[in-house]
Amino acid sequence: MKAKILLIEGKRADRPSFVAGLARKGYQVESAANGSEALARLKEVAPDLIIVNAASMRSSGRRICQSIRSRARGVQIVLIMDGQSSESEEKNGLPADVVLKLPFTLQKLMNRIRPLLPAEQKDLLTAGPLQLDLTQRWVRIGSRQASLTPRLVHLLKLLMEHPGAVIEREKLFRTVWDTAYTEDTRTLDVHISWLRRAIEEDPRSPVYIKTVRGVGYRLDV
Repeated sequence: MKAKILLIEGKRADRPSFVAGLARKGYQVESAANGSEALARLKEVAPDLIIVNAASMRSSGRRICQSIRSRARGVQIVLIMDGQSSESEEKNGLPADVVLKLPFTLQKLMNRIRPLLPAEQKDLLTAGPLQLDLTQRWVRIGSRQASLTPRLVHLLKLLMEHPGAVIEREKLFRTVWDTAYTEDTRTLDVHISWLRRAIEEDPRSPVYIKTVRGVGYRLDV
């Protein structure tokens, strides 16, 4: 079953509605006509994502997003604004994870919300704060998300499957590169540095991917 989306959307006839389009894509769509109704239904709905269609309510969406953020911490918010919204509204910073300005297609909306939604369990590997999507090939930690090459996915998957365990360099290299030759594993070090750039706040002082000198690498979560 696909993710559950809470869509806050008014009734302006001159602005597009996204309820039917999202439902056709297979998502469970729960709708609310305004911010008050959405806040009242948050606990009941328990959404994976919240979309605020401010353009349909003749609103900037700021207050609605702020109220939702205070009540649903950790839930991603997408804000849809009217294309005529002022630059001052944007410069002041909006309390949403993604901001889209009309007009745009349903496909563009889909492209923007997919990375924010939980993947199907069979495709999603989790270890501590790390989430790795094996199909879409991205890693997420907190609010940061990065795309990975297939080899980096394979390497991180191996580390995430053995959290806290030291995996020898030769084993990592032999498994990920599918080779019996392990005399020169410097390319492994390069790929580890790329992974650190993707998930560490400071790659030079890694918190998650630790080097165990003379042995290999360990994922601390």
